[in-house]
Amino acid sequence: MTIIETLAQELNLTVDQVEKTVALIDEGNTIPFIARYRKEVTGSLDDTVLRALEERLTALRNLEKRKEEVKSLIDAQGKLTPEIVAAIDRAATVTEVDDIYRPFRPKRKTRASVARERGLEELAMLIYCQDATYDPAIEVQAEAFVDPEKEVPTVQDALQGAMDIIAEDVSDNAEYRKKLRALTFDYGSIVTKAAKEEDSVYSMYYDFTEAIKKLPGHRILAINRGEKEEFLKVTLTVPEETVLGFLYNSVLTSTTSPAMPYVRDAVTDSYNRLIAPSIEREIRSDLFDNACEGAIKVFSDNLSHLLMQPPLKGKVVLGFDPGYAHGCKLAVVDPTGKVLDTAVIYPTMKNRVEDAARVVKRLIRTYAVDVIAIGNGTASRESEQFIADILKQIDRDTKYIIVSEAGASIYSASKLAAEEFPEFDVMQRSAVSIARRLQDPLAELVKIDPKGIGVGQYQHDMKQARLDEALGGVVEDCVNAVGVDVNTASHSLLSYIAGINATAAKNIVKYREENGEFKTRAQITKVPRIGAKAYEQCAGFLRIPGGKEILDNTGVHPESYEAAKALLRMFDYTEDDIKAGNLHFLKSKVIKKGTERVAESLGIGEPTLMDIISELEKPGRDIRDGFDAPVLREDVLSLSDLKPDMILTGTVRNVTDFGAFVDIGVHQDGLVHISQLSDKFIKHPSQAVSLGDVVKVKVLTVDVQKKRIGLTMKFKE
Repeated sequence: MTIIETLAQELNLTVDQVEKTVALIDEGNTIPFIARYRKEVTGSLDDTVLRALEERLTALRNLEKRKEEVKSLIDAQGKLTPEIVAAIDRAATVTEVDDIYRPFRPKRKTRASVARERGLEELAMLIYCQDATYDPAIEVQAEAFVDPEKEVPTVQDALQGAMDIIAEDVSDNAEYRKKLRALTFDYGSIVTKAAKEEDSVYSMYYDFTEAIKKLPGHRILAINRGEKEEFLKVTLTVPEETVLGFLYNSVLTSTTSPAMPYVRDAVTDSYNRLIAPSIEREIRSDLFDNACEGAIKVFSDNLSHLLMQPPLKGKVVLGFDPGYAHGCKLAVVDPTGKVLDTAVIYPTMKNRVEDAARVVKRLIRTYAVDVIAIGNGTASRESEQFIADILKQIDRDTKYIIVSEAGASIYSASKLAAEEFPEFDVMQRSAVSIARRLQDPLAELVKIDPKGIGVGQYQHDMKQARLDEALGGVVEDCVNAVGVDVNTASHSLLSYIAGINATAAKNIVKYREENGEFKTRAQITKVPRIGAKAYEQCAGFLRIPGGKEILDNTGVHPESYEAAKALLRMFDYTEDDIKAGNLHFLKSKVIKKGTERVAESLGIGEPTLMDIISELEKPGRDIRDGFDAPVLREDVLSLSDLKPDMILTGTVRNVTDFGAFVDIGVHQDGLVHISQLSDKFIKHPSQAVSLGDVVKVKVLTVDVQKKRIGLTMKFKE
C-alpha cells in the first residue's frame, strides 16, 4: 500500500483527495491557505484534518526513509534476501523495522558475541535443533568444544556460552518481539510503590496497580513525573505463564530431546535478561508518547478556545495587577489598547486604603472606565474585595472581571514588552497585558509562549518540540481564522499569518511606520521578504479597513476579486451595497438561480462562491462575535458563601481529561467531574464543554479548609 493509499484509509478520505492535498503541501502552501482557499481541490478539508494529514504524511515518509536505510545496511553486509525485503515492506512502524534489523546491527560486546568468538556457535546450533535422536548426554557433545586456550575450560562453560548465543538469537527474532510486545500490552500492568516515606501529591500512587491498556494518559504523565521526582518506583509486570508460555511453544520443538532443558533455560534467560527490559522501555515510551499526544490535544483545544474568546470591543479597561509589598500596578487602556494612564496603589496596607481608593475613583471618572480587569495572582482576593467596595460608591455602571494572568509575567519581562513599553517597569507592563487580553485575547496572547498561558496539563513533562509544533499550529489557525488589520497588528500577531515569518512581520511594521498606513493589500508586495508566493499565502488573511478597495477588508482572496465583482453585477449590486450592508438576499438569489450554475459562470467552485457570499454580506466581520461574552461582576462571592444546591453562572477556565474547572467568582475554580458534565455518556470532557464557555452549575460540595468545590451541570432549573 502506498503512502497516499495509507493516508486515505487512515483518515477516511479518497485517494484523489489525499493525492491533491499532498501536492499542495509539497508545493509549499500553508495549512491555513489550503483550508480556506483551496476547498475545491481538497474537498473542503478543514485545518484540523489537514494538520493531521500533514503530520501523518511526515511520519510515513520517515518510515519509508528508515526502511530504505535498513535495506541498504543489510545489503551492504551481503545478507539482504527477498524474504527480508518483504518483511521490511510489511512493517507498519519504525519499531518493527528496527526489530528486523536487530540481528544485523553491529553489536557492542555481549555474552553471545564473546561465545561466538570462542567457537561455540556450532554447539549452540546443535542444542537449538533439539534433535531427539542425539546422544542423551548433551554434555558429551559439548566436550568437543572445551578449549582452555579459547577460555572455555569446562563443559559447563561451553554449554553456558551456547545458551547465551541461543538467548540472543531468540531475542533478535522480530516476530517473537512483535508478539511479546502485544501480549505485554494486553496482559501487563503498571505497578507503582513509594520510593520515600513522606506525604506528597503522588500519595495515591504509593501502592498502585493498573492494567496497561486501561491506564489513562493523565495518570501515565503523573506517574512519570512522580518517578522523575523520585517519589515513586515504577515497574511493568506481566504474567510469566503468558509471555514465557508463548516463547516455549514457539521455540521448543521437542519434548523428548535431551537438549530441551538447555533450550528452555536459554529462552527463559533471553526473556528475563534481554527481551523484557527492552519491551518495558518500548511500551513505557509508547505510553508516554500516546499520553503526550492526548495531553497536547487537550492543551490545543483549550488554547484554541481561549484565543477565540470574543474581544470586549469599544470598552475602556483598567488593568489591575495585584500585589502586596510592591503595591498594585494599574494601567488604563482605551478601546484600541492605547495606554492612557498608569498608577501604583497599596490597598492591602490599612493606612493607605483611602489613598488607593481615591486613585482608582479618579481613574474611573477621568477616563470613563467601563471594566476593571483584575489579575488572578497574589493578592487577587483582597484586590477584588477592594474594587467591589469602590464600585458600590461610584455613580457609574462599571463592572469588574477576574482575568487569568498566566503568562503575563513572561510577557512583561520579554524583549518584546521592553520594546513596546520601554518606559514602564515589569509590573506596569503586566497591568497593560491584563487589560489588553480582556479587550482582544488573541492579539495579546500571541505575544506569549503558548506553554506559559496555563491551559494545559503536564506541559513541562512532554516532548517540547512536539508541543511547540502543535501549539504553534493552533495559534496560526486561530489568527488566520480571524484575520488581522495590517495597519494596527503587532509583528507578533502578523508573524502567525500564513506565508509571513518573523522577519517579514517586522518588515511590515517597519514599512508602515516609515510610509504610513497600507491603502491596499497589493501594497504588501513592496515590503522586503514578501514575494509572490508569500503574498498569495497571506493576502486573504490581512484586512485593510477603510482602504481603496472594499474587498481588502474581507476574507475574499485577491485571486477571486474579479469573480466577486462579477457576482455583484450578475445580481445588480454595486460595491456601495457592500458598504451599506444591503446584500442580505444575495445568498437566496444565488440559490434560486442555482449555485452550480452561478459558480460555473464565474469560473470558480461552489465552496469559493459560498465563502465570497458570506464575506460580501458581512464585510469586516469578526467570527468571534458569536461566542459567549465574558461574565462581568459587581460584587464579591467568597468560598464561605457557597452552599450545596446553589445555582451559579460561571466560565470554563480549563478542560482536563478528568473534568472541567469553572470560575464561579470565588477565587477558587470549582471542578465539574466528567461524571457530572452530562446526562449522556461522554468519553472526554471536551465533548460537553470548551474553555471559555459560560455555563450554569450547581454546587455539590464545598471544602473551605482544602479550598475544593465540587460542581455539577446535571440538573434542571
